[in-house]
Amino acid sequence: MTTPMTDDQDTTDAERKMQFMYTLRSKGVRDVRTLTAMEKVDRGQFITGHFADRAYEDMPLPIACGQTISQPSVVGLMTQALNVSPRDKVLEVGTGSGYQAAVLSHLARRVYTIDRHARLTRPVRKLFETYDYTNITVLTGDGSFGLPEQAPFDRILVTAAAEDPPGPLLAQLREGGIMVVPVGQSDAVQSLIKVTRTPEGFDYEELLPVRFVPLIEGMGQE
Repeated sequence: MTTPMTDDQDTTDAERKMQFMYTLRSKGVRDVRTLTAMEKVDRGQFITGHFADRAYEDMPLPIACGQTISQPSVVGLMTQALNVSPRDKVLEVGTGSGYQAAVLSHLARRVYTIDRHARLTRPVRKLFETYDYTNITVLTGDGSFGLPEQAPFDRILVTAAAEDPPGPLLAQLREGGIMVVPVGQSDAVQSLIKVTRTPEGFDYEELLPVRFVPLIEGMGQE
C-alpha cells in the first residue's frame, strides 16, 4: 500500500529543490539553459540506499564500483562550460550514476555515454528506459578511447581525471567542438580544462580546481 504524500512533505520537497537551485546559482551556475535542465532532472532518482536523503545537498556521494556522483554545482559548471546546443551530438566518458547524462539529454540532440563498469551501465540503462530518456545511448566499454564509430562529436565531457586531455578523445572532437575534462596526476591536484578545437589546433582554458576519480584504461572487474 502506498502512503499518500502529506502537505508537509510537499512543502519540504519544494523547499529542498528551491535551495538546490539557489546553491547552483551561488556557486556560479548562471546559464539559463543549464539551470533549466538541472531543474528538470531529479537527482534523487539517481541516488539510492544509505545516501538517498542527501540527494539535494551540494556534495559528491559514493555509488557502486568505487565511483561517485559529482556534486551538483560541479555538474552545473561543467555543463555550462560545455555550452551544448540543441543540435549537438555529445559523448560523455564515465556514465557513473547517469545523472550528468540525464542533464545533457535536455540540452543536446543525442547523448552517448560510456562506462567501463557494466555494474553501473546496466541499472542506468533501465533507469533511462523507466523515465523515458529516449535520446541517450548507454554503452559499456573503455571510454578512454572514446567512441570512434560515432565520431566526430560536437561536445565531449569526461567525468574522470586524466594526466593530459586524452589524444583519442581530442581526435574525435569536431572542429569548433568543445571538450571539458579534469586533468591532474593525483586526486589532490586537478584542474577542470575546457578544450576548443580550432582550424589551427586546440585552445586550452583552465576553469577551476576539482577532484575526480582517475580515468583508467580497460574494463572494470565485475
